Amino acid sequence: MMTTRVTKAAASLLAIEAVFVTAAPALAQESTGEGGANEIIVTAQRREEASRDVPISVTTLGQDQLSTANVRQLSDTAKLTPGLRFDAQGPAVQPTIRGVGTAITTSGGGPNVGIYVDGFFQANTYLSDFDLLNVHSIQVLKGPQGTLFGRNTTGGAIIVTTAEPSTDTSAQAKVSYGRFNSLKAQAYATYGISDRVALDIEGLYRRGDGYFTEIGTGDDKIGQYENWSLRLGLKAELTDDVSVLLRWVHAETDDPTTQLVNAYVDKSGDAGFFDKVSPAGLAIYGLNSSKGLPLVGYGTPASAYATRPGEILLNKPLSFRTNSDALQGTINADLGFADLTSYTQYRKDLSPYYGDLDATAIPAFNIYVGVDDETWSQEFLLNSKPGSRLQWTAGLNYFQIRDTWTIGASFGGAPFAPFGGSSTKTTSYAAFLDATYEVNDRFFVTLGGRYSHDVVGDAYFTANFTTPLTGYTGPDGENVPFTGNPGDRIPVNTLKNDSFTPRVVLRYKPSEDSSVYGSFTRGYKAGILNVGGYSQQPVKPEKINAFEVGYKFDNRTLQVDLAGFYYDYKNLQVSSYQDGAAQIRNAASSEIYGLEAQVRYAVSRDFNLNAGVAWTHARYKSFPNAPFYGYCDPAVTDFANPMNCAYSGTQNPGGIVQASTDASGYKMQRAPEFTGNVGASYGLDLGGGRLLVSGNLYYTSSFYFDPEQQFRQNGYEVLSLRAQWTDPSETFTVAAFGDNVTGRRYRTQVLFNTLGTGSVWNSPVTYGVELGVKFR
Repeated sequence: MMTTRVTKAAASLLAIEAVFVTAAPALAQESTGEGGANEIIVTAQRREEASRDVPISVTTLGQDQLSTANVRQLSDTAKLTPGLRFDAQGPAVQPTIRGVGTAITTSGGGPNVGIYVDGFFQANTYLSDFDLLNVHSIQVLKGPQGTLFGRNTTGGAIIVTTAEPSTDTSAQAKVSYGRFNSLKAQAYATYGISDRVALDIEGLYRRGDGYFTEIGTGDDKIGQYENWSLRLGLKAELTDDVSVLLRWVHAETDDPTTQLVNAYVDKSGDAGFFDKVSPAGLAIYGLNSSKGLPLVGYGTPASAYATRPGEILLNKPLSFRTNSDALQGTINADLGFADLTSYTQYRKDLSPYYGDLDATAIPAFNIYVGVDDETWSQEFLLNSKPGSRLQWTAGLNYFQIRDTWTIGASFGGAPFAPFGGSSTKTTSYAAFLDATYEVNDRFFVTLGGRYSHDVVGDAYFTANFTTPLTGYTGPDGENVPFTGNPGDRIPVNTLKNDSFTPRVVLRYKPSEDSSVYGSFTRGYKAGILNVGGYSQQPVKPEKINAFEVGYKFDNRTLQVDLAGFYYDYKNLQVSSYQDGAAQIRNAASSEIYGLEAQVRYAVSRDFNLNAGVAWTHARYKSFPNAPFYGYCDPAVTDFANPMNCAYSGTQNPGGIVQASTDASGYKMQRAPEFTGNVGASYGLDLGGGRLLVSGNLYYTSSFYFDPEQQFRQNGYEVLSLRAQWTDPSETFTVAAFGDNVTGRRYRTQVLFNTLGTGSVWNSPVTYGVELGVKFR
């Protein structure tokens, strides 16, 4: 079957390729050649190369494209990147690329898409969606990057590159004001202390009232937020061959948006909350379908919940705050035979939040989660000098994170009290080598491999007050009776994993402007401990084998990237949620295949077009025990039956329970079949200055937030528009912008558990103005 899928993907890709190869000369001829697009340079292989020569599917976003599409936070890049989604589980932001992502929220869980800023890995998923500071470019690498980037990149990697201190003194600032009283101010300055030493400083402040209303009180500032960050850098050229860059970054956020949920309404009946209730139980309910019902405790009065976008009716406190400090050191040294780069980082991240898990104003269950992370990392990267037939990259990587969660809960409006907690220390060691040999001027062979040794130890979970009643899961899946006291720490055995992730690529250059490649890569996500689910049983590592064929063309006027891919994905780590605890299990296997195309065309110096589309077929091949949520069965008296109402969040008829279903053949969660974008920018001289008008339209087809196909989001589009005028001296700019200008409302996440099912909605249409200034 795999061979058939790859053959079909390759055939379709070659058909598309033929169209573009035929069309390219004509399009290039039509270009004036004076205002053509710049050559795209990427670091997808940990060294600078022209994108057309890199056998990896990459979406590269430069400053201009980010600005014209109103990209302000990292998650906004999804509007410009086919195949990429930025979803969340509560405040934990979790990117998905080509259907590969994670919904896990537990100590030591980790992402499936690695995020790197200036070479440094961002481990805490609660800080994955950050404000962008003076970004030069963002690269989205699609497909497993296990050889060059390691254990947290089964889906891909996102590489953010920002400005470095420069001895050429300059400064810039911009301030914007928009709907919902939103204000953003950002400033950057760099100064040359000497001809070899420079420093820079950047600050950002953002606040607003948010777009939510608390319908019980009429409070339309319940979503009020305030974020700020400060970054300092010092760069010194110690010699002609050695430079050092030191950075300190501090960031704080106070934004409750992800906690402002309302009740999820099952408009179509697809959630099937009565599907597993017996005929006798259905008779008690007097219903056999959940169509049209809010999926909270059955029988909850309508006055106790909200359902419309932007409206909430919950119990306070509701908040999400972060406090982060990072110290980073980058050393670059020319060793003569190769270039050495050293990345050293220490991070301290605090990200506590309060939420109302039942999605109603009834004071049933409110939760506090305090996430405290401490990270150390060190990487040495050695790159060969350009010019020889053999180009290689080698490296050593060390990474350690202590991830501690403190849990509190409030029942029935009572004061918050301890409700368990957990902690893990994850340590990873890795060595890798990736080499490309130029067989002749047209044919290249790449071989690479990474060996990783991962250890999760010094782990425990803390018993909550329910543990003495139910016990906990032992290392072999057995139930262990609890004999201690709530608050006791229950140790979990150390988990060790070893992996080898190879890479093989064949690349052929039909011309200097194009290349064709075929690749095999392997991705790996280390096994984890299910401490958040009160379990001593470990969760198996994920493994993914990826095959890809691709075509790239770039003559600096027209750029075309085409790719077809097939993934064999095993032991997916999947979360479910019961009574405030995150339970993790392995889905046996999945199959993913698809096609992608990206095009940029400089029609003239003034007019630029870009477009991208992705078709992704992502299915669970085998998932016989997927979690399934529904109303409990009041006719069930067997306590061992998970449909018994005693297992529900309320312990009463009408409560929600977690049962199981066979999800084999179902669509993978957060994996729409089609995503795409079309963007354009047009510049013209006006008033002695320059006016640039731009827009971007993003579209996604429908998808499911869950693996059991209960919580569906219909397809939607998002349109962004911007008009910016720059004065003749290029010192001042003024811009007007709008986002989601068609006013589409859709769910950004669905929070499902046995207490209630909540929706978080996107922002309605927003608009504003921006003023900018630059000094050189």
